[in-house]
Amino acid sequence: MADLHINLAGIQSPNPFWLASAPPTNSGYQVQRAFEAGWGGAVWKTLGEPILNVSSRFAAVSYNGQRVAGFNNIELITDRPLEVNLQEIYDTKKKFPNHAIIASLMVEPKQEKWHEIVKRVEDVGVDGLELNFGCPHGMAERGMGSASGQVPELVEKQTYWVKEVARTPVIVKLTPNITDITVTAEAATRGGADAVSMINTINSLAGVDLESWNTVPHVAGKGAHGGYCGPAVKPIALNMVAECARNPLVNVPISGIGGISSWQDAAEFILMGATGVQVCTAAMHHGFSIVEDMIDGLNNYLDDKGLASVMDLVGRSVPRYSNWGDLDLNYKIVAEINNDICINCNKCHIACEDTSHQCIDLYTENGRPMLKVREEDCVGCNLCSIVCPVDGAITMVERPSTIPAMTWNERQALLSSLAK
Repeated sequence: MADLHINLAGIQSPNPFWLASAPPTNSGYQVQRAFEAGWGGAVWKTLGEPILNVSSRFAAVSYNGQRVAGFNNIELITDRPLEVNLQEIYDTKKKFPNHAIIASLMVEPKQEKWHEIVKRVEDVGVDGLELNFGCPHGMAERGMGSASGQVPELVEKQTYWVKEVARTPVIVKLTPNITDITVTAEAATRGGADAVSMINTINSLAGVDLESWNTVPHVAGKGAHGGYCGPAVKPIALNMVAECARNPLVNVPISGIGGISSWQDAAEFILMGATGVQVCTAAMHHGFSIVEDMIDGLNNYLDDKGLASVMDLVGRSVPRYSNWGDLDLNYKIVAEINNDICINCNKCHIACEDTSHQCIDLYTENGRPMLKVREEDCVGCNLCSIVCPVDGAITMVERPSTIPAMTWNERQALLSSLAK
C-alpha cells in the first residue's frame, strides 16, 4: 500500500485530501466529523470580522440528468465570532493532532489588521494559514477577497505583511477572475508565500427563473453574482494549476482546488503539479464519506503504477504541458470505426458532416449499414469519438508521418533564417 502522506510547504497531512474553506468547515463539529471520516486536513471557513449572510444563498446547475454539475453561492466568510472559532480550532487540533488544520483569513488590506489576526490564530495551534484573496462577491465590494486578489501589488504587499509575523507556513489562495493567474501567483511568491492554492470560485449567475424572472438564487426578488465551483470548473482549475506549476517564477508548492469529485480528479491535479487537493462541492453533494473511495482509489492507482508514495506522483505530467507553438504540426492521428460494436446511431457521421471535415462515409455491406473513415481527409480532431455513445466503437489511431516533426515555432524560425 502506497504512502499517502504529504508535506505541503512544511504542513504535514496523512493524505492529500483536504476540505476547502467553505460551509463544510464552518465549525469544529463539522471538521471533527470530517477527520473521523478520513479527511487528511481542513481549511477552516474564512475568519475575519463576522458578517451577515443573506437567504437564499446557494444554487446549482444540473445538466443532462447530472445533478450539481456546477454550484453557485453568494455566501460570505464566517458569521460566527472569532473567539468561538478560535476555541473550536484549539479543541479540534488537540483531538486530532496529526491532521492538518489551516486557518483561512481575510481582513482589510492594512498591515496592523493582518498582524493582529495572524497572531491570534497561530496562538491556538493551527498548522498553516491560507490568505483568501479570491472571494468574488460580498467581501470584494468591501475591498477584500478578489478585490485584492486581482491586483498583483496588493497580493505581494499583504503576503509580505503576513510573513512579517507568521510562524507557520503561509498559503495564498488566488482568484481565477483575472486574465493571467500566473501574474498574481508570481506576486504571492515575491511576497514570501510558502505555497499557493487555486482556484477560488468564478464569477457567475446560476440562472434565471423563466416564470418569475427572478435570478437563481434570489433574495426577496433581487440577485447578485456569486462564486461558481463544482465539476464544471475542473478544466479551468486544472489549466491554472498547470500554468503555475510550469512557471519557474512560481517556485512554491500548489494546493489544487476546483471541481475535484473523485480520486481520478485528484490524481490529475497532482500529476499537473499540485501537492495536495481541496474539496468542497463534492462533499456538500455527497457528504464526508466520499473520502473513503478517494483514499482507496488513489492507493490502488499508486500501487498499479509501482509508486511508493503519492509525493512521487507530484508534477509528473508538467513537462508534457506546453504552448501551442511547441506542438508537432506533422503528428498524424486518425479515427477508426469498429463496425462490429457500432450501433449505427450515426452521431459520428452527423457531427463530422455538419460541423467537421466530412470524412465519414455511409455504405451498406450485405444489407447492413456501415461506416468508414476516409483517412486521407481525416484531420484527427476527435469529434466523432467524443460524440459516440459506445465505448470502443471509435478509436483514435496514430499513423506514421512521412514528414519530419516540426513545431510552429521551429517553422517560423526556419522561415526567418531563410529570409535573411
